[in-house]
Amino acid sequence: MDKNTYVVIMAGGIGSRFWPFSRTNYPKQFHDVLGIGESMLQMTAKRFQDICPPENVYVVTNKDYEDLVKQQLPFLSDNQILLEPIGRNTAPCIAYASYKIAQINPNANLVVTPSDHVVLKQEVFTNVIKEAVAAADNNDVLITLGITPSRPDTGYGYIQYLGDESQSIKKVKTFTEKPNLELANMFLESGDFVWNSGIFIWNVKSILSAFKAQLPEITEIFEEGASTLNTPQEQNFITRAYSQCRNVSIDYGIMEKVDNVFVLLADIGWSDLGTWNSLYTINDKDDNGNVIDGEVLLYDTNNCIIKTPKERLVVLQGLEDYIVAEYDNVLMVCKKSEEQKVKEFMADAKSKKGVDFI
Repeated sequence: MDKNTYVVIMAGGIGSRFWPFSRTNYPKQFHDVLGIGESMLQMTAKRFQDICPPENVYVVTNKDYEDLVKQQLPFLSDNQILLEPIGRNTAPCIAYASYKIAQINPNANLVVTPSDHVVLKQEVFTNVIKEAVAAADNNDVLITLGITPSRPDTGYGYIQYLGDESQSIKKVKTFTEKPNLELANMFLESGDFVWNSGIFIWNVKSILSAFKAQLPEITEIFEEGASTLNTPQEQNFITRAYSQCRNVSIDYGIMEKVDNVFVLLADIGWSDLGTWNSLYTINDKDDNGNVIDGEVLLYDTNNCIIKTPKERLVVLQGLEDYIVAEYDNVLMVCKKSEEQKVKEFMADAKSKKGVDFI
């Protein structure tokens, strides 16, 4: 196990596309989404148990979720939980973790991962991450994992790569954010595009150098207070720093603009689990194509995803291709083909019914 390898788990989002299951005070990364007895966050941390020691795992989350993180990952020290005062997207989040870890180990190699993704091939994933870390160690490269697309999905970012099939790590040519269906079909047919998993590997020197070149204002903010990191003054500094940081993603701010980005093609059984349809896709179905998590009786119901409280019996008749989701005080019934409206439903619930429902 490599003591220079550190994992940064990004766990600050609210997962609005998974409403009403994902809520402001209890986002999806803290839920047992797959019904297996572990939250998404716990699954993510466990994924790295053969990659780095537990003291090298860091979680970046909103300050409101501190207790949830401590409950679910009790092995973390307070210093391993990085509390964001406000959400500022992935670039400030990664800058915070990178500067903090650089103070502890200037030779650190970082694996940065979302907290709410699914990886079904654990052994393959472990080997892929170790290969990427070895490539990033002492090399000025920024690596992302690329997933071979299985369908023309318009909800993912795409990466076009250069190089022949004999190379597992390939130079990135272009990034494309969430294309329309026609473009996504063209990407699939071309054979040199992969999904952008949002899992990154680099050494800490390389990513800090990239921040300095591409996001100098963020570099200036964090360098000013770097000496407070890992001290009692850290949280006061971070509160000030985040008030000055603009909202920018690591993809837009750095990855799409530098020329030392590489992609490692990885068949790891990956899903970003960003939507109800993605949860439907990866789950086992009954004989009628339904995914069920709850106490239900179904009649003439096909190709639905149903996630309801275990203590409530739900009876459904005559539904085809629907999402039926209940959590706490909200029940949602929505066509699977219209799941893009979930964020709209959530916004309307907030404006018309109040914050208790989001």
